[in-house]
Amino acid sequence: MTIMGSDAVDRSVSLTAQALRGVAHLDWSAPAADLEWSCHDTAVHVASDFTGYATQLTGRSTSGYAPFGISADPGTTPTGLIQVIEATGGLLSAAVAVTDPGVRAWHPYGMAGPDGFAAMGIVETLLHTHDILTGLGVHEWEPDADLCEQVLDRLFPQAPRGIAAPWPTLLWVTGRAGLPGLPRRRAWRWYAEPIATERVVLCEISPLVAGDLHAGGTGGFAWAEDGPGDGTRAAAGMVARAKEEGTFRPGWSAYAVVRTRDRRAIGGIGFHGAPDAEGNAEVGYDLVPSARGNGYATEALKGLAGWAFAQPGVTALHARVDADNAPSHGVVARAGFERTGSTENGGARYTLRAAAR
Repeated sequence: MTIMGSDAVDRSVSLTAQALRGVAHLDWSAPAADLEWSCHDTAVHVASDFTGYATQLTGRSTSGYAPFGISADPGTTPTGLIQVIEATGGLLSAAVAVTDPGVRAWHPYGMAGPDGFAAMGIVETLLHTHDILTGLGVHEWEPDADLCEQVLDRLFPQAPRGIAAPWPTLLWVTGRAGLPGLPRRRAWRWYAEPIATERVVLCEISPLVAGDLHAGGTGGFAWAEDGPGDGTRAAAGMVARAKEEGTFRPGWSAYAVVRTRDRRAIGGIGFHGAPDAEGNAEVGYDLVPSARGNGYATEALKGLAGWAFAQPGVTALHARVDADNAPSHGVVARAGFERTGSTENGGARYTLRAAAR
């Protein structure tokens, strides 16, 4: 995974300022690409992101954004907005430079350290520069390929490689364009700290993308040809309902299993809900047929269990397996689960307990 620092933030801000100065003479009240904002408002949004990300790091926030807002003075010209972007980009760069790599702060897409917030700031400024330029009739702008590749590696483990250059891939993974064989996405998000194992990455199916996946969409993933499976779509529906009912807890939901070698989603895995008062949580999983028999489910389950037992208060994970599902019995056994009873329909209950501390 690429570690992004203040120099990369500085480079992205420089690219943005240079590109936007070329259109500073135009009318920024025009809509920015497909956004609901004007070009003026989109520039303010970039500055707000820079400031918000910087203060997440300096304030060590663990539960939300600091309660303040960023705005431009009435009558601020495009040149003034570019100055604001440069100034606030400098704040994020400085915060990234001085924050210990071990610090973690809150973001709606998951906790992140300074390199994660650096990458987020870069994504925001590159994409919204594209949006502003497109809204003003400029379509040929393209930032540095190596910077785009670094961002893809750091925040988008689900983005396939080799189909297109880094910039078109970044536009695809953020819902702004299609790629050959991959239509434009209706829902998307990035992943600051996905659960990674040797051959797979687990990317949370958050409420932001769960509704799309449950309704028949891709959820923002590039799926293997025989995916996603019915079980994964059903799990996404559970996530969407939990959000509506107010019971959703980040981390304790469903995840897409993404194969590292080709960045294709090959199934789903996750929890049926947050742990109960005694620290018990139930897990389930579903791989597409073409990916079965390769140990991916076992590897994903071990990774998920490792994450769960690193959370405070978790004492045991449980799984239910149908009697005639021999491969699934093998998966839980290889992941270290022990058979602890039977289900009402004749299946088996398995349990994996936390190691003594």
